[in-house]
Amino acid sequence: MARVMEVVVWRGDIPESRHRFAWVATDAAGRVIDGVSADRVTTFRSAAKPFQLLPLVERGHADALGLTDEQLAIMVASHTGSAAHLALVRDLLARFGFTVDDLACGYHDPSDPEAIAELHAHPERRSRLYNNCSGKHAGMLVLAQREGWPLAGYALPDHPLQRLMRRTVAEACGCTPESLGVAIDGCSVCVFSLPLAAMARGYAHLGAARLRAEDARTRALQRIGHAMTAHPGTVEGAGRLSTDLMQATQGRLIAKGGAEGLQLVADPTRGQGLALKCEDGSARAVGPATVAVLGALGWLTTAEQAALGAQRRAIVKDSAGQVVGHLEATVPLTAAIG
Repeated sequence: MARVMEVVVWRGDIPESRHRFAWVATDAAGRVIDGVSADRVTTFRSAAKPFQLLPLVERGHADALGLTDEQLAIMVASHTGSAAHLALVRDLLARFGFTVDDLACGYHDPSDPEAIAELHAHPERRSRLYNNCSGKHAGMLVLAQREGWPLAGYALPDHPLQRLMRRTVAEACGCTPESLGVAIDGCSVCVFSLPLAAMARGYAHLGAARLRAEDARTRALQRIGHAMTAHPGTVEGAGRLSTDLMQATQGRLIAKGGAEGLQLVADPTRGQGLALKCEDGSARAVGPATVAVLGALGWLTTAEQAALGAQRRAIVKDSAGQVVGHLEATVPLTAAIG
């Protein structure tokens, strides 16, 4: 059994704080490779987005509409609010006759530095486009329109779109819809709870589809995975963990994060998925933990780990910008792991 994994926050040579992780790696059949607290139930948050996009692709709408891989990538995105991200969402809304007011997500400040500066100078330009889930919401509107469902209330649990989301996420992760808990995500649509092992299994399916697209579902998962790795900067953004992972591995790995310290990764070559959850919800610890586990599992080469140095050993700065510490993960795996 693997040891408990922690990320230690060092201030100088003083261990100041510790973040504990639950994590699990599985194959597509749900067999656990290794992990700690594999049955830990938590919310899927934005890591569920590839499966929330799945019906739009699986039912043939993406092909019928001629949607590009980049447009699919923005529908999976937790974006930074950069000009490029906003342009993709704005174009989707305009093409299908929607307005920003049709988006159920609210406004929040972007994380892109140029976007923040622009909004500080022009606060009147704030809109729901800047929500990091605006692309997902645009995709949901497109799906509702194509299926002939009401646009009003598309984010509500009883809407047919959200019932389909629950069923699809459950099926992709090897669960029953009834076993998934339902709450409201930060962007106002439904969020589902399930064990980390089930999340990892879903990502194992996402990865395995790259090598074996046998039916409409696996072909759709293959298309979504390809869109993500072809446009990693669209999926999250500069300096973000999932983007960095996909870029450092040249698309060999598929990655997507979620709020409250959640990270999912798929390794298509192994047909395996990895789910990590920071127990206290801290985002700052996720990079060091993820790179440590991926390295120990053998999913990253030495060169790739070096390229991910800023994620693997995140720095701590004081208010003057001086480096005064760092974050570092313990190595969690036993030598028995192959």
